[in-house]
Amino acid sequence: MNFHNFEEEQRFRKLWEAVFIERDVPYSLFTFGVSDLPYYLIVHASKSGELVEVSQGEVTVNRPAIITPYNARPEFRNFFEDAEQFGIVDFLMSRSAAFSYLQIENHAKKSELVSDSVEEVVSRINSRLDAEEEDRVAILSAPHGLGKI
Repeated sequence: MNFHNFEEEQRFRKLWEAVFIERDVPYSLFTFGVSDLPYYLIVHASKSGELVEVSQGEVTVNRPAIITPYNARPEFRNFFEDAEQFGIVDFLMSRSAAFSYLQIENHAKKSELVSDSVEEVVSRINSRLDAEEEDRVAILSAPHGLGKI
């Protein structure tokens, strides 16, 4: 058995479990075409009393029309701040998930600073989405420094 990368997997799992789904979406990916997954991401402030960061974005999942040896693996765009973070995800995805041939891209809009309370921001966004009868927008929250993951 090879336990060489066990620490990387444990580190990624800790990061993965730190991000919380505040509003779940009953939505699944389509078999063909492009799937758009809109979201709000609320990142905790670095210190108590500072403003939380809110960004709105959309993850696009696309399937290539022609499968070649170059696009047989999943391709992530605009998710990670540095190559080390992608290495951890690549390691975990290659061992646990079957996302072959997918191109997954994150389109994040400019962040807004709106409150010093994650709970208040989640409540306001939830209320707005409920009033608009919007059921396809997820709300996620993450500790400071983990928003891009």
